[in-house]
Amino acid sequence: MLETLTEKLSRVVKQMRGQARLTEANTQEMLREVRVALLEADVALPVVRDFITRVKEKALGDDVVGSLTPGQALVGVVQRELTQLMGGDLPAADRELNLATQPPAVILLAGLQGAGKTTTAAKLAKWLHDERRKKVLAVSTDVYRPAAIEQLKTVTAQAGAEFFPSAAEDQPLEIAARALEHARRQFFDVLIVDTAGRLAIDEAMMQEVAALHARLNPIETLFVVDAMLGQDAVNTAKAFSERLPLTGLILTKLDGDARGGAALSVRHVTGKPVKFVGVAEKIGGLERFDPERMAGRILGMGDIVALVEDVRKSIDVKAAEKFAQRMQSGERFDLNDYRDQIGQMRKMGGLSSLLDKLPAQFAQAAGQVNDKDAERQIRRVEGIINSMTPQERAKPDLIKASRKRRIAAGAGVPVQEVNRMLNQFEQMQAMMKQMKKGGLAKMMRAMGGLKRFGGAPKH
Repeated sequence: MLETLTEKLSRVVKQMRGQARLTEANTQEMLREVRVALLEADVALPVVRDFITRVKEKALGDDVVGSLTPGQALVGVVQRELTQLMGGDLPAADRELNLATQPPAVILLAGLQGAGKTTTAAKLAKWLHDERRKKVLAVSTDVYRPAAIEQLKTVTAQAGAEFFPSAAEDQPLEIAARALEHARRQFFDVLIVDTAGRLAIDEAMMQEVAALHARLNPIETLFVVDAMLGQDAVNTAKAFSERLPLTGLILTKLDGDARGGAALSVRHVTGKPVKFVGVAEKIGGLERFDPERMAGRILGMGDIVALVEDVRKSIDVKAAEKFAQRMQSGERFDLNDYRDQIGQMRKMGGLSSLLDKLPAQFAQAAGQVNDKDAERQIRRVEGIINSMTPQERAKPDLIKASRKRRIAAGAGVPVQEVNRMLNQFEQMQAMMKQMKKGGLAKMMRAMGGLKRFGGAPKH
């Protein structure tokens, strides 16, 4: 996420921290680097000017100049101002999804075609179902693209929500009215309305979505904007905010944009808080937007809170406790355990997704990890382990030359792949022993073997 901006700013931050004394010259130079980094990341020019002006004023203030560690104090100023820029100055309640109304709480999604509204509707439904334990109904009023209606029906089912049917010959306002009445009768907590988009802003689209808003009186009107549009994302968000009483924004495809300047610009330009960001194609790829945490992430400080949340959502707690008890009781880590641990990593979004949330000094390996290669290698490892007998998985020492040839043939890989997998397993086994003994330093050295997931040879 925001790889280029993070790389540049984390380098500047490191340089700032090293300054024992701040002068007009080195402060100007560092601010110039920040300015260039923001502009290259597609942050709107007025936003950059305002940001640099505010940072400069505080950088020359007593809190920084008189600090025992002025470099670190200046980093603190940049982080605070970046947080403010993305909505940190707004009350926390304004950044939350508001459902405080007589059910059903209506959430209206607006935006251009291709911004990801339909997928976002399903992601939001899943978030509401999983995190808020809400009964959710979703409906599409996009009668111009029948495929959009079918798509919402499919992804809504994956999200654990219900779908209200509509057809191309129906009128959007009639669909919305029927869906709202159904939601009331069936005691749904939330109704998510996916509206039609266009390839560009036009008057007919604006009038239609405004009429839907007037009919439904939604408690949340969220503008869904594609972060990869860069400056255009800011312009479209501004146009919608002038015609609709928006309550917030959802930034999509943030993981696919190396620049990501829209994330820093849209809130400043529209005055509306970013409430969620889409960070992956999978149905669970929606994160609440927290300005302070995002600022830390952009500056290369990581987002450990998001990492912990990923773990909480993905890990089977009972299975993890059972595994920990087995290890503590002296049972040996075997290939069944190894396969389970790999599966847990996949559930959490892959190796690069985890590294993305770590501070820069730990996450440098992220650039060396190709998710597709890592996923291919993980599937290969699982295929090899699944080609073994239960006895071989429980007692890997049994696996000698003849067994390796049989396993390789069953998995459709060369024998060298089986040997490589067993070597990686032995490193993991050694790491588990060190964890039990409390040898943290040795464990960290052993973890170096995990990088090989991203560096497997291609076939």
